Amino acid sequence: MILRRGLREWLLNRESDPSVRVRVLRELLDRSEDDNDIVRAQKEIGRKGWAAKILGEQHPTGQWVTSGTSAAELYRPKYVATNWRLLVLSDLGVTRKNPRVAKAVSLFLRRFSGPAGDLGGTGSELCFTGNSVRMLARFGYLKDPRLRSAVDWLVHHQKKDGGWHCFRSATGTLDCWEALSGFAAIPASARTPEIRHAIERGAEFYLKRGLVREGPRPYRPWFRLHYPVHYYYDILVGLDVLTSLGYGHDPRLRPALERLEGMRNRDGSWNMDALHPDTEDPAYQFRGPFYPLGVEVPERPSRWITTTALTVLKRAGR
Repeated sequence: MILRRGLREWLLNRESDPSVRVRVLRELLDRSEDDNDIVRAQKEIGRKGWAAKILGEQHPTGQWVTSGTSAAELYRPKYVATNWRLLVLSDLGVTRKNPRVAKAVSLFLRRFSGPAGDLGGTGSELCFTGNSVRMLARFGYLKDPRLRSAVDWLVHHQKKDGGWHCFRSATGTLDCWEALSGFAAIPASARTPEIRHAIERGAEFYLKRGLVREGPRPYRPWFRLHYPVHYYYDILVGLDVLTSLGYGHDPRLRPALERLEGMRNRDGSWNMDALHPDTEDPAYQFRGPFYPLGVEVPERPSRWITTTALTVLKRAGR
């Protein structure tokens, strides 16, 4: 991909987070893993920038925010407890090689692994398990039997229409994208026939709906780009998942891709519109307090969102 000079410098200069620089070099500029710039930026992840700040706030016992280590305390308060910070760290490129991550994941697995294999125990949600699979795969736990059980659980709970739902429902919803994103984090060579079939059915569920067509009218928060994604959905989340699974050239993605291109700033960047766009909608009901966990400032150009958008367009040959 050819990046205009000003945009390239903005994404790769020393003010840019090392996690962003690694993504740009690897995903957009096709640099090899032994490239000096990638090696240098990779070493900085966890030592400088966003990941370092999150790791620096961790308790010595492995968790964040709360002093307790029960499952409830690892999950709440949203979105600053251990579960949510681990999700962001997995996005940023930290792995189990970091001892702080390994300690937190060990705590997470002890509290959430259950006999059903859903990483949440009785009554677990698809959103939580899908997020956990994505997180653990990125951290490097692909061979852990608890991850394999969770993947099987996701496959088993796919709806007849090909989608998933975080709550009781006979049908899927676009808002429950986490299972597909969990499968996307598993290398193609490691996907079983059952996983591949679930991906095909899930992708068709999204493609039939153009990623955003659900309900009597367009849902405005889905057109506001945000990060961290946690379990909220938007058009870029859908495009990122579908193109990472190899559906970038499906013609049914064209309207969504054109919509994304239309959101671009004149300098080639994209804004982060909100941290949690759903909570800004008057019809959205949220139970209990929540505390935003942001790495960038909303309503300004975002290096993370820009890198994701450019990656999506590259996968789609645009």
